[in-house]
Amino acid sequence: MSSSNPTYRLLIALVLAVVLMVLDQRTPWAQPIRYVFGYLTAPAQYLAHLPVDTARFVSRQTQSRAELLEDQERLNRQVLILEQRVQKLAVLEAENTRLRELLNSSASLEGSVLVAEIIGLDPDPNRQEIVINKGAREGVRRGQGVLEAQGLIGQVVEVGPLASRVLLITDASHAMSVQVNRNGVRAILAGTGQGNTLRLLYVPDTADVQQGDLLVSTGLGQLYPRGYPVAEVVSVDHRSGAAFADILARPKAQIDRASHVLLVESKPVEPAPADQDEQGDAPPDGAEEEGQ
Repeated sequence: MSSSNPTYRLLIALVLAVVLMVLDQRTPWAQPIRYVFGYLTAPAQYLAHLPVDTARFVSRQTQSRAELLEDQERLNRQVLILEQRVQKLAVLEAENTRLRELLNSSASLEGSVLVAEIIGLDPDPNRQEIVINKGAREGVRRGQGVLEAQGLIGQVVEVGPLASRVLLITDASHAMSVQVNRNGVRAILAGTGQGNTLRLLYVPDTADVQQGDLLVSTGLGQLYPRGYPVAEVVSVDHRSGAAFADILARPKAQIDRASHVLLVESKPVEPAPADQDEQGDAPPDGAEEEGQ
């Protein structure tokens, strides 16, 4: 058989391969050879795996970028949620502070008190009224005094089953009896319908009323509790030749910021005489006057 015969060469190669595999399994002599061949073929193996490794690297980078973008979006949502919760907590903290002030104020009041929440404002610019979430079901009555932690706000003028309307002391139709806390001088404090401006009516020009004086309720008429802060005098104008001084005051209550109020049930009001209307004692045009 010629050595150039392909079949012969293939047979020799198979025999050698079998011999080498048997020797490799049975003896350690082939390890140096395998190490040398492994070192020589390492670049080829690296080049063969390069496309696969590159594809995996690109895939990991793309996936990592997508995960980072997703994490960033999730964190942004969490930040918005946490900011909203912080704002809500700030609102609740401020509301709790106002409620604590309100409850502390109620401790010094005579009679029973009822806490109510302001749920609406009168849209009519000529009427300064608010709506509270307490009505006849809770025992609210017309004419009942309404207070805020810092001072008087007004009185109930309309009672519904579940809500009531409160006329503010700044309304032009409201008037009440007050006295200067410093010296006891009494006067009528009336609303002007202009923001937080009040006016003392018919105060003699010689009366001892000064800027900064605290005006408190007299309790006359038993609608408001006695001695509760109402307003502070902001200006006293003595006009030459005028019988009465022009005195302006500012409410002590933060009417434009209040969210909760106190409804005060003072001492029982004596029923009015039957001929009261004939004597013309009722205040005109629905004005809720006290102690006039």
